[in-house]
Amino acid sequence: MLALEPKQHGPFGPLYLLLLSILVGVIAGFGAVVFRGLIAIFHNLLFLGKFSLFYDANVHTPASPWGLFVIFVPVVGAAGVAFLVKNFAPEAKGHGVPEVMDAIHYQKGAIRPVVAAIKSLASALSIGSGGSVGREGPIIQIGSAFGSTLSSVLKMHPYDRLIMIAAGAGGGIAATFNTPVGGMLFAVELLLQEISVKTLVPVAVSTVTATYIGQVFFGAHPSFVIPAFETPYFQKANPIVLLTYVGLGGIMGLASVLFIKSIYFFEDCFELKIKGGYYTRHLLGMFVVGILIYVSMVLFGHYYVEGVGYSAIQEILSGVGFPLYLLLTLFVLKLFATSLTLGSGGSGGIFSPSLFLGATLGGAYGLALAALFPELPISPPAFAVAGMAGMVGGVTGAAMTSIVMIFEMTLDYSVILPMTITVAISYGVRKMLSRESIYTQKLVRRGHNIPDSLRASMLHVKRAGDIMDEKFAILPASLRLEEFTLEGNLKDKSLKYFLVEDAGGIAGLFTREAALYYLKLGRKSDTLMDIASRDYLAVTHSTSILRLVTGVFSREISFVLVLSNGTTPRIDNVQGLITKERLAEFISEAVEQFPP
Repeated sequence: MLALEPKQHGPFGPLYLLLLSILVGVIAGFGAVVFRGLIAIFHNLLFLGKFSLFYDANVHTPASPWGLFVIFVPVVGAAGVAFLVKNFAPEAKGHGVPEVMDAIHYQKGAIRPVVAAIKSLASALSIGSGGSVGREGPIIQIGSAFGSTLSSVLKMHPYDRLIMIAAGAGGGIAATFNTPVGGMLFAVELLLQEISVKTLVPVAVSTVTATYIGQVFFGAHPSFVIPAFETPYFQKANPIVLLTYVGLGGIMGLASVLFIKSIYFFEDCFELKIKGGYYTRHLLGMFVVGILIYVSMVLFGHYYVEGVGYSAIQEILSGVGFPLYLLLTLFVLKLFATSLTLGSGGSGGIFSPSLFLGATLGGAYGLALAALFPELPISPPAFAVAGMAGMVGGVTGAAMTSIVMIFEMTLDYSVILPMTITVAISYGVRKMLSRESIYTQKLVRRGHNIPDSLRASMLHVKRAGDIMDEKFAILPASLRLEEFTLEGNLKDKSLKYFLVEDAGGIAGLFTREAALYYLKLGRKSDTLMDIASRDYLAVTHSTSILRLVTGVFSREISFVLVLSNGTTPRIDNVQGLITKERLAEFISEAVEQFPP
């Protein structure tokens, strides 16, 4: 007889996890500060030839003193990125979030400590030198790496380690964008494997802590200021305006698919069609990006497509009179620049480019509507904001996160209804055309499937007492099989299970099928003790099915005895039995609740 011992999640209780989440939040917050400082240093050195820690991404970079040679600034950055990634941390290449998801689902949360340092340097260098990538992917990977490292140092259980990783990621993104709720939702939608008080509270505490530190250094103001929204543009008397966002959602869904396909198309092109190693491919890709940056300055007066692109977004949201052709041109250039940067092996996130693409395409849609329907109160900045959320939600698959984060980044509640419609339609269209998000697509190409939903499992809810069979007979161990048959025990075909009793205890058990099998072999003189199985688990009626499945299928167990109390089976405390077949049947029933 084997007893199923209680299995603890780990030695750390809620209070200890709470204290650790504060520490993770502090590190994530300061990590965001240091990371943005590194971006400023590299950007000012490479573009302007001066050392400075000040860099406001919402303001256009002035013309570089290098003139035409600014084309080579991204190439210089690419050389540094390739050196760091190739020699120290290959995981630092790309947009970061897929590596964190892979660590959570396939590596038990193990992220090497060196990743945080190399990702900080490589991504700061990539963004600072003009690479068309964002800050969120790197800071998520940085925060997650610290959470994983802390867990390893303290020898935490994998369950607790995953909480710390999610807390680090949520804290990092919250501090970077001043979005505490959005940071927490990001962890919930994309990283956490379970949603409960034990997982949510540490993540929430970490995001609040990190956001506070970010506000101390960066200020408490939103990421973007939208003066055009001082008077609400949407009125209930004009429901037609709200309906126009359905069309915007469809456009953003298609654009999301285009963005995802473009990134991986360029990645495949560089890997398969361009001869040479990582250095050659990345330097070539960033040389083309350098040309795009220079052409943008010559034609339009600003380096629109370099870096995170927040200056262009701020102008669009401020109502600056961008013509329709320019918005569409910037969309194409940014899509091309981002695909080149990441496809050739750059290091940085896709959140900021998604904001740029959504703002330009959404603003263009708003301008087109205003021209076609001048009688409607159309606000192009409003469509730009909704477009940003729709693009982020469609591309990343984090629909709730995109709505809340864009709201926190703009602090305009009047856009919530249009934004929600846009995100819902965008996500649905992208899902129909491309099952995988930009994050999961990278992992699927490795053969690593990632769950795209959180489902309530009855394995956690149901107890042994809920599925046990209460019909069984108790017989003495000394009874011979022949006597067992003569007493008519096999006449009742509904009676399938027999417990063998010896001195008040349970010596074993057997089934109706087992008795018939031994009779067929001619072993009538065998006692019930001889044919009884002794390989069984003893559990209480309140034991979860999940623990039963773990215990039964990890050992050679055929039966589970369900006891009313204690762990020692006696005649007076056995309430029922569960077979391995009954467990399999229950699992099948639970799976049927969800579509394939």
